[in-house]
Amino acid sequence: MDISKLKEMPYDELRVLYKQHLHSLNISKATINTASVDTFYLWRKDSKTLFWDTVLSNDFESEARSRLLKTLSEHSSGNVNALVSGYLSHLRKFRLYISSDSTWEQSETNQVKTEKNTNLRRTKKDIVIPSPTVEQVEFYLTKWDGLENYHLQEDALNKLFLELCPNNTDILDILLKASTLNDFYSTNIFSIYPVAKHIRSLNIDTRLDAGDVTLVRDIQHVTISNKKRSFYSFATKYCSHHNPLDYPIYDSYVDEVLRYFRNRDNFSDFQNDELKDYVRFKDILIDFRGFYGLGTYNLKQIDQYVWQLGKDYFPKNYGKKKRGDK
Repeated sequence: MDISKLKEMPYDELRVLYKQHLHSLNISKATINTASVDTFYLWRKDSKTLFWDTVLSNDFESEARSRLLKTLSEHSSGNVNALVSGYLSHLRKFRLYISSDSTWEQSETNQVKTEKNTNLRRTKKDIVIPSPTVEQVEFYLTKWDGLENYHLQEDALNKLFLELCPNNTDILDILLKASTLNDFYSTNIFSIYPVAKHIRSLNIDTRLDAGDVTLVRDIQHVTISNKKRSFYSFATKYCSHHNPLDYPIYDSYVDEVLRYFRNRDNFSDFQNDELKDYVRFKDILIDFRGFYGLGTYNLKQIDQYVWQLGKDYFPKNYGKKKRGDK
């Protein structure tokens, strides 16, 4: 098979062929699904001719960026300068695919060799996440609503935090909430009573209602058996379940996604350790929302979207990870 035969293929047939190739590269299912759609954005939104003219252009980088910017401006409500990088990356990979001699006819031996080589190492550099758009957020929020285990868990916590035990003056109420969070979200706090006692001592209710972001720092630092401990992720969750609109949750998945888009699109210039400073973390999440034109969504919705991205594209190598783990 040659490029001229590829150009004759209808959209669905070419997309299936390319998807088969992506599966052979040992990359994540989420990345495959994204690449098999976003690679052909120009075709879907404009025409087959524009797609192939762009892919085969002698001045590919310039032509592809220009045509993507134009098409995105006509069809997307997001920040087109930020979105273009993701689509351009997919087109580059497709160009490599069609220029490879092994694309069309590979012997069984070569196929096995390729699979062995790709299985040796897969790094974060191989990951391509679709750019944040209204469509992407809507997709993941709908997906969230369909995750019965997470949805029911959230409902149970809302009932506990907002209806049954809304205040933080009774140590029994605090102990019940802290223990439930620790169990549901596997925050690995081995001794929960000192944490509950610490929370009660802070008289946090007025500050929670006011959305005081410095409260997270005060809750996270606890002394247990004469040792200073930091339960940052837990502290963000405890505050968030009292006031979800003012306290987005930090965890490692959210951390990964924010650093990924900082490195790719420069939506912010934060240092990695700033994500562990809650005041700064919330500002970074607000910057993320503004940069990608997602201002119609509250921070709870942005948090749910970003967390699911992290879970899809940065899966852990151990066990099943629950929402909000460190």
